[in-house]
Amino acid sequence: MKFSTRAIHIGEEPDFREGSSGDVVIPIHLSTTFARKDVEVPTGGYEYSRTGNPTRFAFEKKIASLENGKFGLAFSSGMAAESTVAFSLLKSGDHIIAFDDLYGGTKRLFNKVLNNFNIEVSYVDLTNPSNLEAAIKPNTRMVWIETPTNPLMKLCDISEISRIAKKYSLIVVVDNTFMTPYFQKPLDLGADVVVHSCTKYISGHSDVVAGAVVVNDEEIRKKIRFNQNAIGAVPSPFDCYLLIRGLKTLHVRMERHEYNAKMIASFLSSHPKVEKVLYPGLESHPQHDLAKKQMSGFGGMISFYLKADANGVKRFLSNLNIFLLAESLGGVESLINNPSKMTHASIPEEERKKIGITDNLIRISVGIEDVEDLISDLDNALKSL
Repeated sequence: MKFSTRAIHIGEEPDFREGSSGDVVIPIHLSTTFARKDVEVPTGGYEYSRTGNPTRFAFEKKIASLENGKFGLAFSSGMAAESTVAFSLLKSGDHIIAFDDLYGGTKRLFNKVLNNFNIEVSYVDLTNPSNLEAAIKPNTRMVWIETPTNPLMKLCDISEISRIAKKYSLIVVVDNTFMTPYFQKPLDLGADVVVHSCTKYISGHSDVVAGAVVVNDEEIRKKIRFNQNAIGAVPSPFDCYLLIRGLKTLHVRMERHEYNAKMIASFLSSHPKVEKVLYPGLESHPQHDLAKKQMSGFGGMISFYLKADANGVKRFLSNLNIFLLAESLGGVESLINNPSKMTHASIPEEERKKIGITDNLIRISVGIEDVEDLISDLDNALKSL
């Protein structure tokens, strides 16, 4: 089955057995515990909802299928997913090589939590894959990347990084939140683990906080599955229902997000008040060719630098009416933020500026509204500069 068909049907196959109701939509199984007749045999394999739940299982099956993976695991947030991956696959004394531009919450996890367990992290510019090999140490166990990155829209060559990593038996983790499995499939390109903040495009409606992990390797799955249960940061059945509903329209939403983003990126690129636009779909993007090679679309995320000081940035943001000034991304509504003051404020100022997260950097999550309205909104706000 093709992507859109799987998005709608996988995990929700009607049960036609006698006594079943043939639900087209998976029910929300709110029960926290499951009764059994045989003391040694859990009914349907279920015993307690932290350990396993039918609604959660349906979502895990669906997200795994869309990533072309064998195993999906759901979590209560993207950070819960990332934390469980790290604590499942690393031990004290291990070393991670991470892309130098990552979501601020991921860097906070690495710098403020994992360091307490003597797990070392090196931030490396992996736009050049040869930098990976130069950064490998005897205790390196994992490579962690986002592509495109948040918020600078830098790309990694997943295939080449995975090829190098396998030479040294390193686990490659790819945060695929920005692209979603509709536009990019890291497992097909050689990655070992895919993580998602499902709060974003997977949900798509800004109404659920959740995360997911998808893998192919049985041993990796066992380790993460054990800690999914042992640590217990799992989503509720209702959250899983919302995620399932979101996945059914992922393909049509991503196509509209991308269409609008292309139009807006083109508009911003030609505006005299905009210094630079960062969008993989533009030929001006330094890794545009790589984007075309490993992605089937360019997504709905755009970052750009305003020709403005801090007061000008505030004036621009305050003059928007449709774009909402808010954290997060990937919803049907268009959001805008100033990373240095919002999503990446936890990163020290010196480090932010070093990698390019300056005060005049703006990140937008392009929604699925009428693109002419969105461009008009941006144009009006830019006139305030």
